[in-house]
Amino acid sequence: MEVVLNVLDKISSFVWGWPLIILLFGTHIFLTIKTGFIQRYIFYAIKLSFSKENTEKGEISHFGALATALAATIGTGNIVGVSTAIALGGPGAVLWMWFTGIFGIATKYSEALLSVRYRIQAEDGSFAGGPMYVLEKGLNMKWLGILFAIFTAVAAFGIGNMVQANSIAEMTANNFGISKYLTGIFLSVITFVVIIGGVRGIARICEGLVPFMALFYVLGCLIILALNYDRLPDAAIVILKGAFSPLAATGGFAGSVLKDTIRYGIARGLFSNESGLGSAPIVAAAARTEEPVKQALVSSTGTFWDTVIICLITGFTVVSSGDWISGKSGAELTTSAFSHIRIIGPLVLNVGLLTFVFSTIIGWSYYGEKAAEYLLGSRVKSYYRILWVLSVFLGSVLSLPVVWTFADIANGLMAIPNLLALLLLSRIIKEETRSYFTKIRG
Repeated sequence: MEVVLNVLDKISSFVWGWPLIILLFGTHIFLTIKTGFIQRYIFYAIKLSFSKENTEKGEISHFGALATALAATIGTGNIVGVSTAIALGGPGAVLWMWFTGIFGIATKYSEALLSVRYRIQAEDGSFAGGPMYVLEKGLNMKWLGILFAIFTAVAAFGIGNMVQANSIAEMTANNFGISKYLTGIFLSVITFVVIIGGVRGIARICEGLVPFMALFYVLGCLIILALNYDRLPDAAIVILKGAFSPLAATGGFAGSVLKDTIRYGIARGLFSNESGLGSAPIVAAAARTEEPVKQALVSSTGTFWDTVIICLITGFTVVSSGDWISGKSGAELTTSAFSHIRIIGPLVLNVGLLTFVFSTIIGWSYYGEKAAEYLLGSRVKSYYRILWVLSVFLGSVLSLPVVWTFADIANGLMAIPNLLALLLLSRIIKEETRSYFTKIRG
């Protein structure tokens, strides 16, 4: 098993290495240009997030689709992932992570646009969409759509389910002495209650949970930063300098090479906001809308909130603590950075992680379900949900590093067919965008 794990670790490092990073970030820049810098409409998009669409075409509201996508996207990557990037690439990685958010807005917009355009309505009235349908209907590449669906289904049970459940179980056991079995049972029950209602039930919970968890975490971090206000100028200087010039190793700091700063900053940013991976557009297809561009704009705000705001605030919190030179790993660095402010720091960290991780479980349940439905038909829904709940329990009580690493590989491989569709259909993205803004300008 150890040999298998070592092989999978090497494959995972390759999949999430420079080729995928260049492809993803390059696509971000290409689509930014192709859409005429769609990022300039971000505040208009935020306003659209709370608007109501008077149409029957769809299952959930604009905000419901966004909240569900954010539930799946905002997770440990926004906290521990940021610390990991800093630990391996230095403070400058924060800026490169932020760049992935800025340019990734265009990619998140583009994949949502195509997902709504090529979505289908099933006999039961539900909607389905995502890269698998884009590949099949837009490019006549069903075989590639099948591959994407397989990668999504595998990734869902790993990074979207079992690894998240295990994170909660480990945290509650270490911090509160609660049995992993009790945590597993509790998580399984509340997960079942949420997902049994399908996307409408998931969206209903996410509409309340996501704003609470994001606001609680952001406000908590801002309080910590306010208490450390005298350190912020130095933290900003270190981040800016470290992003463009290699920093000498200090203490146990490992990020002494500039390419590591760029690599880990971009890689962790991409992993955090999922722009280009093809996951978020699956739920965008369920939104009530007649206009693909509208939901695409709303979906693009997910990357803005996830990386441009939350990851940046986490980065400043960690860097301003000064612990990045201690040689601690991602999880240890996170705990150490937040522990400087007694009571508030640990509370913000623990509540943030618990809510972020649980929201990922319910958000990814929908992604995996739609992938399974694409592969096996709508009859698989009930069986899938039961299997999902059982996996939550297993993830809570077992340590399955091989499963998690394999799922991490599948998560990275999701990007390849999705990016192919984005690049080959970029003309349609450009035309839809131009047509929409010409129409609203009247």
